[in-house]
Amino acid sequence: MEPIKFKIRDTEIGGGARVTVQSMTNTDTADARATVEQVLKLENAGCEIVRFSVYNEDCAAAIPYIRSHTHIPLVADIHFDHRLAIAAIENGVDKVRINPGNIGSEQKVRELVAAAKDHGIPIRIGVNGGSLEKDMLQKYGVTAKGMVESALSHVAILEKCGFENIVISMKASTVAKTVEANRLARELTHYPLHLGVTEAGMGDAAVVKSSIGIGSLLLDGIGDTIRVSLTGDPVREVYAAKRILTAVGLRSEGVEIVSCPTCGRTRVDLPSIVKKVSDAMPETDKSLRIAVMGCAVNGPGEAREADLGIAFGSKNAVVFKKGEQLYADKLPGVIDRFIDDVLKELE
Repeated sequence: MEPIKFKIRDTEIGGGARVTVQSMTNTDTADARATVEQVLKLENAGCEIVRFSVYNEDCAAAIPYIRSHTHIPLVADIHFDHRLAIAAIENGVDKVRINPGNIGSEQKVRELVAAAKDHGIPIRIGVNGGSLEKDMLQKYGVTAKGMVESALSHVAILEKCGFENIVISMKASTVAKTVEANRLARELTHYPLHLGVTEAGMGDAAVVKSSIGIGSLLLDGIGDTIRVSLTGDPVREVYAAKRILTAVGLRSEGVEIVSCPTCGRTRVDLPSIVKKVSDAMPETDKSLRIAVMGCAVNGPGEAREADLGIAFGSKNAVVFKKGEQLYADKLPGVIDRFIDDVLKELE
């Protein structure tokens, strides 16, 4: 099956387009000014698509103001009431997300599709393990197969209406079910897939769950947009998503620091050195890989492989640039000298 590609505002989705980073506001959407403020923060962090909940008419009415004061595609998240989805479309949203488990009858979906076709915007069918339709729960329980069948049954409704600008997401709060569902869906459909582990939680554990779930699928070549779902400030979602994309080799933006975990051979306080180097790095779109290594075993090799690298002995360090030794210098001054070299490279 030929992959489908289309645009959300000016952003291409699917069909080999680059994987985009998505997040979701946690402001009251009806408070348009607060929502705009958060969307702009997400934009500045590198978010490329943003979703917000539209749960009543006041939220839908806020969309024109939000759209006129922001720059990236806006997605309206709709549950229970298809009329709100239609209102969001008419008010200028760039995409709607519906959950087939609670949006209502097929006729309501058809009315929504008609509005989306008239305005030329895509629809994301979002299936969550925690809100599957009753018949799917009775037939399969909360399983990957049930999630996929739920999504594709609603894809069929949209297709019967002659509508194919569709994104599909199948998310569970467990990594294994999420991965299984998306691998199965990729075998059965050519529509773009939005990836994420829903309700991942907060802190490091949530980032780990999301990284494993999203990252394993991306390494399989599966996924067109991603969201790291974290409790708290959504800006953290964007930074985590960008790190996932960098780790799997799909992005090379910003500074990537390679550093060793240390061992008994380490003769310097490497954690504090790495922190000092990291704290000195600016936010940048320029790609730079630097290595900060603690001993002579892997240190020189990793330092040579980086754009800029430093390998420490007990009293001095050797600095490399793209495989060539630049200089050797003594501690502690070599650290500041190395940081200056990195900053010059980023200018």
